[in-house]
Amino acid sequence: MSRIGKAPIELPKGVEVTVVNGLVTVKGPKGTLTQKVDLDITVALENGNVVVTRPTDQKRHRSLHGLYRSLVANMVKGVSEGFKTEQELVGVGYRASTKGQMLELSLGYSHNISFELPAEIKVVTTADKGQNPKIMLESADKQLIGLVAAKIRSLRKPEPYKGKGIKFVGEQLRRKAGKSASKK
Repeated sequence: MSRIGKAPIELPKGVEVTVVNGLVTVKGPKGTLTQKVDLDITVALENGNVVVTRPTDQKRHRSLHGLYRSLVANMVKGVSEGFKTEQELVGVGYRASTKGQMLELSLGYSHNISFELPAEIKVVTTADKGQNPKIMLESADKQLIGLVAAKIRSLRKPEPYKGKGIKFVGEQLRRKAGKSASKK
């Protein structure tokens, strides 16, 4: 049996889970999230925990079991604690600023890039002297925040020689050596 799938999900205080016809709804202090679950997979509430079960040991059921347990666990964590991701802009003249839900990026192109963020995501930009500008995204939806962060990173991926571009804070880049310094 799936080790991930069989683990029950503990509900923190203030979090409610309802299951109606394969639609799981999780409500908490940070918002409300919904997820459609395959009809073969059963999601139930038992003793203040959420339990995900599968009908058989078919390969399809085994794979869906762990998947939906992880999705529901991420929903519970999102509405209780939330998710946060940080990115930094490495490069001379790279800047980021916000106006409401609009993220303005200056990434060394001939024009600035305007990126509109979904309403579910809160964004904060910082530009401290001597530090790279940073973009901090916060949301209750882990899938959405990951998608938006990947889209922002794709606007200027870090290059392997100097490391210029948009990278996640703490990300280790694979660097290449440049041209050989000595010529004979």
